[in-house]
Parts: sequence; C-alpha cells; structure tokens
Amino acid sequence: MSKNLLFWGFFVFLLNFSFAQEDEIQPPPPEIDSLAQDLEGKGITIEEVTYEKKKINPLAPSKAAFYSAIFPGLGQIYNKRYWKAPLVWGAIGTGIYAYSFNNTEYNRARDAFKRRRVGLEDEFFDITGDGEGPDISLEALQDAQESTQRDRDLALLITIALYALNIIDANVDSHLKQYNVDDDLVIDFQPYLDLNPLTNKPNYGLALVIKY
Repeated sequence: MSKNLLFWGFFVFLLNFSFAQEDEIQPPPPEIDSLAQDLEGKGITIEEVTYEKKKINPLAPSKAAFYSAIFPGLGQIYNKRYWKAPLVWGAIGTGIYAYSFNNTEYNRARDAFKRRRVGLEDEFFDITGDGEGPDISLEALQDAQESTQRDRDLALLITIALYALNIIDANVDSHLKQYNVDDDLVIDFQPYLDLNPLTNKPNYGLALVIKY
C-alpha cells in the first residue's frame, strides 16, 4: 500500500513538474504597444480619440433670462444671438402698437356712446357734414366698443405671451450653447485592442468611433 502511495505521489510530482516546465517554455503574451506597432507596420493606423471638455457656466441661463426680463432682447444679445434681438423688438413692438391702437379706438367709441346716451352730439354724429344725423347709430357704437375692447385684450395677451417667450428663448438658448452641437460629425471604424485581465492576452476587434 505504501509503495502505491509512493508511486502515485511521485507520478503527481512529475506531472506538475512537466506542466511547470511547459509554462516556462511558453513565451509571454505580446504587449499592446508591440501589437500596435505590428498593425501600423501592416498599414493599419490606430488613432487616439480625444475629447475637448468645454467649460460650463451654470449661471449663464439664469443671467440670460434675467436680462430678457429686464429688457426684451437683451438676453439674446447676452447669448450673442444678435439677429434675434430685432425679431423680439419687432414682435413685442407690434403687440404694443396693436394694444395701443385698439385701446384708443375703444375709448373713442365708449366716449361717443356715453354722449349719445345723454342726448349730446359726438364725433361720429355727423361724419358727412351734411347737418343730418346721426350717421352712426347707437347700436353701431356699442358694437364698435365691444369689438375694439376684444381686440385690445387679445393684443395684450399676445404681447404678454411674446414677452414670456422672449425670456424662455434666452434661457433655453443659453443652455444649448453649452453643449457641443457642431455639425462636423465623423463616424469611423478603427481596430480595437484590449488586454484581457483573465488570460493576459490581447483581444482583437473593430470599434465604431463617433466624433462630434
């Protein structure tokens, strides 16, 4: 029994020794740098992808919105979107003009309606100048008063909406400016090299690289 144990122990020792010799005889796996040189020698270039990190100002959107709230268009100028400022001024200016015009017409129709109700003449009583009136009835003055009031209120709502849109545009535009939205988008296929941490051998592959 002891002879058998001695035999099997000696056999296991020889087996381990042979495996150890085999491991010593095996060459070490090539490094990534040498492998990259071999690929470059075959005409395969490996490019290192680098990304430029832009500085982000977290207060810029708030500043742009604040400037546009103080004076419409100023936030667009702060964002260096100079072409937007005349559009903001034109839109809000048109809304203010429409409100002012309809408010003036409303007051004229209202004053004439009040004077007509108490039996006095007004500016719409004898428009033709022929001495016969009234040229515009009381019902027409009431309709004109209601329509101009409706148009005035609508112009006010549109102007307020444009003012709010001006602030939102400045804020959102300032947010988008801090992201890389360059049109120079590049899609390329490149060799993929990596060292497997388990087998200590390089892995070959093909990587899809997107630069933007």
